[in-house]
Amino acid sequence: MASLKLPLYVDSSWESKKLNCTVKALNFTDSKCWVPSFLGGGAFVVSPFCNLKHIRVSRLETEELETSELSLDNEGVDGFEGELGNDSFVTERPNLGRDSQKGKFNVWKRFRRVKKVPRDSNHRSSFRLKDRKNGMEENPMIAFDVNSDESVIDSQNGVDFHDENIGSDSSLDQCNAILKELERGNDGKALSFFRWMRKNGKLKKNVTAYNLILRVLGRRGDWDGAEGMIEEMSMESGCKLTYQVFNTLIYACHKKGLVELGAKWFHMMLENGVQPNIATFGMLMALYQKGWHVEEAEFAFSMMRNLKIMCQSAYSSMLTIYTRMRLYDKAEEIIGFLRKDEVILNLENWLVLLNAYCQQGKLLEAEQVLASMNQAGFSPNIVAYNTLITGYGKISNMLDAQRLFGDLKRVGVDPDETTYRSMIEGWGRTDNYEEANRYYVELKRLGHKPNSSNLYTMLNLQVKHGDEVDVVRTIEEMMHTGGEKSTILGILLQAYEKLELIREVPSILGGSLYDHVLRNQIACSSLVMAYVKNSMIDDALKVLQEKQWKDALFEDNLYHLLICSCKDFGHPENAVKVFTCMPKSDKPNLHIICTMIDIYSTNNNFAEAEKLYLMLKNSNVKLDTITFSVVVRMYMKSGALEEACSVLDDMDKQKNIVPDTYLLRDMLRIYQRCDKKDKLADLYYKLVKRGVIWDQEMYSCVINCCARALPVDELSRLFDEMLKRGFLPNTVTFNVMLDVYGKSRLFKRAREVFSMAKKCGLADVISYNTLIAAYGRSKDFKNMSSTVQKMHFNGFSVSLEAYNCMLDAYGKEGQMEKFRNVLERLKESGHSSDHYTYNIMINIYGELGWLEEVSDVLAELKESGSIGPDLCSYNTLIKAYGIAGMVERAVDLVKEMRKNGIEPDRITYTNLINALRKNDKFLEAVKWSLWMKQIGL
Repeated sequence: MASLKLPLYVDSSWESKKLNCTVKALNFTDSKCWVPSFLGGGAFVVSPFCNLKHIRVSRLETEELETSELSLDNEGVDGFEGELGNDSFVTERPNLGRDSQKGKFNVWKRFRRVKKVPRDSNHRSSFRLKDRKNGMEENPMIAFDVNSDESVIDSQNGVDFHDENIGSDSSLDQCNAILKELERGNDGKALSFFRWMRKNGKLKKNVTAYNLILRVLGRRGDWDGAEGMIEEMSMESGCKLTYQVFNTLIYACHKKGLVELGAKWFHMMLENGVQPNIATFGMLMALYQKGWHVEEAEFAFSMMRNLKIMCQSAYSSMLTIYTRMRLYDKAEEIIGFLRKDEVILNLENWLVLLNAYCQQGKLLEAEQVLASMNQAGFSPNIVAYNTLITGYGKISNMLDAQRLFGDLKRVGVDPDETTYRSMIEGWGRTDNYEEANRYYVELKRLGHKPNSSNLYTMLNLQVKHGDEVDVVRTIEEMMHTGGEKSTILGILLQAYEKLELIREVPSILGGSLYDHVLRNQIACSSLVMAYVKNSMIDDALKVLQEKQWKDALFEDNLYHLLICSCKDFGHPENAVKVFTCMPKSDKPNLHIICTMIDIYSTNNNFAEAEKLYLMLKNSNVKLDTITFSVVVRMYMKSGALEEACSVLDDMDKQKNIVPDTYLLRDMLRIYQRCDKKDKLADLYYKLVKRGVIWDQEMYSCVINCCARALPVDELSRLFDEMLKRGFLPNTVTFNVMLDVYGKSRLFKRAREVFSMAKKCGLADVISYNTLIAAYGRSKDFKNMSSTVQKMHFNGFSVSLEAYNCMLDAYGKEGQMEKFRNVLERLKESGHSSDHYTYNIMINIYGELGWLEEVSDVLAELKESGSIGPDLCSYNTLIKAYGIAGMVERAVDLVKEMRKNGIEPDRITYTNLINALRKNDKFLEAVKWSLWMKQIGL
């Protein structure tokens, strides 16, 4: 907002006119006027209002009120009397096709002249009370039957007309006077008399009667009846709809806070060609401000300006709404309209403008507004000073706040409780405990009560400055003022947690507040959660042991929450401690046990985790999907895959268990690692039938795990489906498909997949190795060599795996020259041979009967020290010695294996038996065969 520059000229005669409560608009060219710059060229002198609640409303030039003008309750007007204008205002409005009369009058004088009539209708007050309890919502009610023939002019209805003889020949004035009296005293009788007037033809062009009955319908919340009444007025009774008709209903909505209904009557008013007046906009804008309805407020405000109606309170409401909603640019526009529309500011306008600047932290502009307000003739106002002090406090500028506080005495205004409260808050923001405490003590000395914000501020300061005695005193004071003990506990915990001093709470907490903690489960849970969050597990358990409330379900949930919190805060040992101290129960809590299994698994304490699972399994508690997931994950992490499969079998037997996505992926991985191809295939087809949502992770997991369990056509279809749905395979999935296509000799598809992986930047060393191995198995040496060259060209060093693939391919094909070349290149590359390399050489040399070379390889393998012969090496050697006819050496190898801690497998005995048979050692072969059967191989 633009800064305010206030070149002022104060009329010397103003002091003598100070007591005159009129507002004098001045000529804008008058050089003797003071001109606030934010109002542009406008200039005026405004006399102060003595009481905001009795500001008179503008006089309107449209049409005179009848002598029987209806009166409205004075109650409820206070909220928007200020919006209704000032006596000296003369609104400028277009002539809507009728001649304006010269006489001016106060349309809303009925608000002030009405005398309170004791009401004997308890229904009305209880109805309003019900509205308030229901958040001002109410059910429409039908007030009366328009076709009823009930008469009130007899002895049965109990209506007293003060001995007036009322009959069909009575005048309209007489009937209206009776209706007005009944409206003030009894809604039901007023409605009955109105029916009598309709029956006797007393409603023709009788606007006053309709206005009175609309008041009754508005009070009763009969909005459908009110709408029908408006239609009856114009269609049947020949009444001209005026702003008074709709204002009556808008007023009722304003009192009840019904924003949508108020807007409805306003729009209906416009649709019927009725022009609103200043009171209409005053009530509407106050209603919209109450409900913070920005769009409706903007529409009404725009309509008001278009009609050139000047309602001071409307500007205040619009500015307040924008300020509250932090729409400061739009608030700037409203201040511009104040200037453009030459609005004569009343006290409310000044205060709202002052608040708008303070809310933005523009305190320099706010002080200029205060100066202009004082020069405009308004006496120093405590609300204005409090607003500025609060503003300075919010930006922690307490020097200026202190200056304004001192100015109060100079201008003759006594600070009130709001002033002291604002000073306490301001000094609290600057962390000045001494000053805040000084104003706090003075506030109480003057007999004022600190509000909850003051108490919270003082508590924070006392906590921070280590004043435990005052902390206890403040807590007691908060309880003495009626504060909820649970709320006080929350404030206390928040203050100590903010300063990371929660460990001091046990020494502070005592007396009735601690008794409340032990009796109230909500307060108890808040305290123990704070303790657990700060690793004060012993204090938390002490509170739980001393608690006096009993609620088994709530207690279980609380313990579960504490255990989960310990886990989330990274203290699983505290979770174990809480679990150990839990009250014992005959029926274990599934959620708590499940969480503890997960925690034990995280700590690699698989024995305790399995113990809890077996306890659940032996109880009558049915496991859910989450528990099965946790148990399966526990066995996976521990490497007990067979036990994990057993858990999955138990899960299949239990009905109504639907694995989630995470469990499904775990199942696929377990079955793959256990080489359960049938299980993998069954699970895959179940997934297809079940209609599981397939995402990128699911596609990748299924392809990676089921590559050896599904036909290549199905895998190819699944891979293509994944691509069509826009999911990008990862490197592992690309390599799996390369292997699948390579082993199926689908080299065209394999090259397409490899090319796709390269374009995506996902081809790695394994991708090249897989393709080289596929070409080697198919004896496609040309493409194999070409792939090795591309691998080197694309920045990958030829891997040991690639050399092994070439050695195996050339050796099995008998191309020993190329075999030796590859072996030489392998040695030059700096790669160390692995078991696979040695086993390939042993196998190739053995097949050729080159025992000398086999012996050299075996010696090199044993001398390497780091690796030595493995099971595969021994199996290959046994096969080679069998081919060479060295059966005794083959048998010795079996003994050597056992000596070295390597247990022979089925392949070991098969190779040995074949070697014996090949060398005519049939009896020995039979003995070894029987041994195989005896040991279950």
